Amino acid sequence: MLRFRIRNAPALILFFLLFAASCAFGQSSRGTATLAATSSTQAQPPSSAQRPAPQTSVQVRSYTLPPDIYEKAVKYSRAQYILYFISFVWGVIVLLLVLSWKLAPKYRDWAEHAHNRFVQAVIFAPLLLLTIAVLGLPPDIFGHWLERNYGISVQSWNSWAWDWTKSQIISFILGIILVWILYAIIRHSPRRWWLYFWVITLPILVFLVFLAPLVIDPLFNKFEPLQNTDPQLVTALEQVVHRANMDIPPDRMFLMKASEKTNAVDAYVTGLGASKRVVVWDTTIKKMTVPETMFVFGHEMGHYVLNHVYKGLAFGAVVLLVLLYLGFRGMFWSLSRWGGVWGIRGVDDWASLPVLLLLFAILGFVASPISNTFSRHIEHQADQYGLEVTHGLIPDSNQVAAQSFEILGEVDLSDPDPNPFIEFWIFNHPPLTERVNFALTYDPWAEGKQPEFVK
Repeated sequence: MLRFRIRNAPALILFFLLFAASCAFGQSSRGTATLAATSSTQAQPPSSAQRPAPQTSVQVRSYTLPPDIYEKAVKYSRAQYILYFISFVWGVIVLLLVLSWKLAPKYRDWAEHAHNRFVQAVIFAPLLLLTIAVLGLPPDIFGHWLERNYGISVQSWNSWAWDWTKSQIISFILGIILVWILYAIIRHSPRRWWLYFWVITLPILVFLVFLAPLVIDPLFNKFEPLQNTDPQLVTALEQVVHRANMDIPPDRMFLMKASEKTNAVDAYVTGLGASKRVVVWDTTIKKMTVPETMFVFGHEMGHYVLNHVYKGLAFGAVVLLVLLYLGFRGMFWSLSRWGGVWGIRGVDDWASLPVLLLLFAILGFVASPISNTFSRHIEHQADQYGLEVTHGLIPDSNQVAAQSFEILGEVDLSDPDPNPFIEFWIFNHPPLTERVNFALTYDPWAEGKQPEFVK
């Protein structure tokens, strides 16, 4: 998932671009459909001596929660599911209101006082995106309240508002560029713009994935080389690296200071080429033992070794092409029926942007099960890799993996029994029940078989 949160995603011209990017950005180890808010203030990470002692007396046999936490997890999860669908409906309503109120034609007229097309984009895009972002605030505000109310988030409202503001600035910059390129292509080729725009956005997508850990993520979180904060943990993680015959140098291992904004635990791999790195949250280090953190790292290294970022890019590019083509078809159909009512002159009119955003929002929502199915597949592979790479390296590695999932579930209030439809539509990781069961039962060595990934 994306490390930074563009909170008005259904309202952005880069919605479809970010949808593709979400298949390629850092894949986290969490077992739910959402990411907790991230950190922007400083805290001291726990030292090795401050970590919890191994719970050798507690044997995990299945994903279970204490009764009070179970009830809390069920209520929190259901609230999140309801919010997910309400947010989609709210986003569609906002875009329909923008169209019915003819705000886009008004902004277009203001922009066209300038004769230069790029200047017009600079005027039009931020006005439209800010309008949609402000109208789309209620679900975002409620979502943050929900995380605070259930103890997932500890981020203050002022800090949350500042993160929201930074998200808008990023969306304005990207939106101006993408809107300008998009409508230049539409004016040049009204029938093939979807294909040409797809070709042009692919290198932009790759560049964004490369740039995110270097420029975007630090705007929302603080990072330090793990070697500087916990050299003993780095030594332990290097054992995992050597076990896999891989070369992930310590300068590619980072600690993210998440504890000022969230109690959740997480880790992820992100970036491309020179920016590729593995990131562990300080909350994970604080709440998990060294062996459990080694398994989490092995999971993330699985993403690294199995090229999930590149596979995610390829998958996202294919989905993006389909969405663009369907958006092209839907645009002509929509404008032929309601273009005059909305005050839109044609496909190449700046004011047609909300129509395109509405189509992408609907198409992206419908396509979300496809994206999440792909994500669950690669997350399962990463779980398997983590089990294989830690086998024989840490005692009772299967039990350690199950314990790490148990901690994940208790801290993040992961749904203990999700509805199959919810799992299919929303979950980008396998449910924790499945992950724990797999961790406890995966043992090809006992059957005399070779593991699939780590020989």
